[in-house]
Amino acid sequence: MIRNRHEAAIMLSHELQKYKGQDGVVLAIPRGGVPIGAIIAKDLEMPLELALIKKIGHPANPEYAIGAVSMHSVVLNKSVKVPEDYVNREITKIQEELHRRYKLFMGEKPPLNLKDKLVIIVDDGIATGQTLLATVELVKEQQPKKVVIAVPVAPPQAIDKFEPLVDELICLMAPPGFFAVGQFYREFLQVSDEEVIELMQNQVHH
Repeated sequence: MIRNRHEAAIMLSHELQKYKGQDGVVLAIPRGGVPIGAIIAKDLEMPLELALIKKIGHPANPEYAIGAVSMHSVVLNKSVKVPEDYVNREITKIQEELHRRYKLFMGEKPPLNLKDKLVIIVDDGIATGQTLLATVELVKEQQPKKVVIAVPVAPPQAIDKFEPLVDELICLMAPPGFFAVGQFYREFLQVSDEEVIELMQNQVHH
């Protein structure tokens, strides 16, 4: 059991010490990844950036993802046939929403360029892995030097899925009988937008 996100962050940071001082970026998946990312970024002396990503839902079934969008790029599942104008409309709509959220969280600070950098993607755990998968694909589009995933907990099958996709995967616990990230934390409170804003603003002055 992990006490809370704070403890998880300290444990992960310990595992990531070899990267300290490198030209890297800690990319936190909101909202749960941000309190963890903030501690790791400070420890490793790296900037903290938000992975703002949203899935594109299928027109007939919004839960079914046909792709994912970040502020700058898009990955689509080419095997699913959906009308192009639907996809373009969704991309525009989602990107506007992501820009709005970015502004809310980061103010006027421009997003960091990940090219040739070490990118450490942080979340408070992997559940379905959909968002994380999209994040990895979208990060790779920017041609970083190295991609590392750092999470406190994940189901064993997620480890098998993600290890081949990145340079390193650090996971503190991958227990069988996994059904939700929250079951491995004593305290697993919702992280609010306000908390994210506060953590990001503190980074800016850091």
